[in-house]
Amino acid sequence: MKLSTSKLLQRRSTVAAAVALTLVSASLISTLGNAASAATKPLTIGVSLSLTGDFADSGTAAQKGYKLWVSDVNKKGGILGRQVSLKIVNDASSPDQVVSNYTNLITQTKVDIVMGPFSSLLTIPASRVARRYGYSFIEPAGGGPKVFAEKNPNLFFVQPAATTKGGDVFADYILSLPAASRPKTAAYVKLDDPFAAPLADNIKARFEAAGIKTVYNQTYPSETADMTPVISGVAAKKPDVLVGGTQTADAFAQVKAMIQLKFNPKWLFLSNGASSPLEFPKAIGLKNTEGVFTSSDWYPKSTAPGTAAFIKSYVAMYGGTAELIDSTSAEAYSAGTLLELVAKKTGKIDNATIIKTLHTGSWPTLEGNLSWNAFGEPQGSYLLTQWIGGSLKTVYPAKIAQHAPMAPKPAWVG
Repeated sequence: MKLSTSKLLQRRSTVAAAVALTLVSASLISTLGNAASAATKPLTIGVSLSLTGDFADSGTAAQKGYKLWVSDVNKKGGILGRQVSLKIVNDASSPDQVVSNYTNLITQTKVDIVMGPFSSLLTIPASRVARRYGYSFIEPAGGGPKVFAEKNPNLFFVQPAATTKGGDVFADYILSLPAASRPKTAAYVKLDDPFAAPLADNIKARFEAAGIKTVYNQTYPSETADMTPVISGVAAKKPDVLVGGTQTADAFAQVKAMIQLKFNPKWLFLSNGASSPLEFPKAIGLKNTEGVFTSSDWYPKSTAPGTAAFIKSYVAMYGGTAELIDSTSAEAYSAGTLLELVAKKTGKIDNATIIKTLHTGSWPTLEGNLSWNAFGEPQGSYLLTQWIGGSLKTVYPAKIAQHAPMAPKPAWVG
């Protein structure tokens, strides 16, 4: 039986519609499948760290913090249902290698997100790579002035303030004292370093403006191993307060020279080295820590929300005690926490969202409530801590102090 022309056309139209519907359905299924796959595949984060070279100790501490955060967040179900996968590569403390590492992580490994290395020296070139490819750059340990001079809107430094402002809280404390109780003279000895020297110079400028006379001011090269000649020059001037713009090894060397020379200033501030709850007492003797000031972003007795859980998790994974935890581990852990917070707030986790979202509001971490200016410089302040009774305690600002500041500093014990 032959079909009429109209019925034939109607049947052809029906068949064509069915074919089209089938194709649309297949395409929709494929699209939904791809979306589901993208939503469930691991969220890969790339990091370059100094596992060898000059920054190896701190790089290893950052590695522990990053790995601990990944373990904790994955136990909670990951980020937006995606397990987090961490890709860490060694930059050997080299600026050239860090550039190569981040370029490869982004263009070859094709990680979803990158986070920062240790030190301003490596953060600057690394952040340039991240910016070139439109990646956010949350970084835990590069807060020198040259980092923010890059004017990188993708960068977020995960500490309370720029590192050169770490001495401001000590200056605040000294200048809060009644004029009759303040030091009258000050000495400054500082490492030729983009973190240490500017920090001490900031204190010096504020003290001089307040009438505290500078009687000694010297910058020493990084290769200086014996600090005795420098401290001998300081001791001859008998300053009331000594400000050490230090990293770790030179801080220990300064104190050892003071003990040897029996020079004991009324106030002693060390920008770094004294902030290590493990290494400082090991290097100079626990009893000799008494009364030494430093500034801190995080330390084992910190009252920042989440500290107790962080310590418990850290000890469970790595062993030891809270006093063995380096603050760099808390900084790296906090960098990861920010990703969780962005995802929770926005329901998304991509670089553009991270950048846009972190530029608004305040974000609670182990480092305190963080917020940044347009180029990633945090807008908070550090805590003044002091060695009292064998441990670091917050002594200023007064409203959050765990103990009143101790002054003058007790004499060295030998």
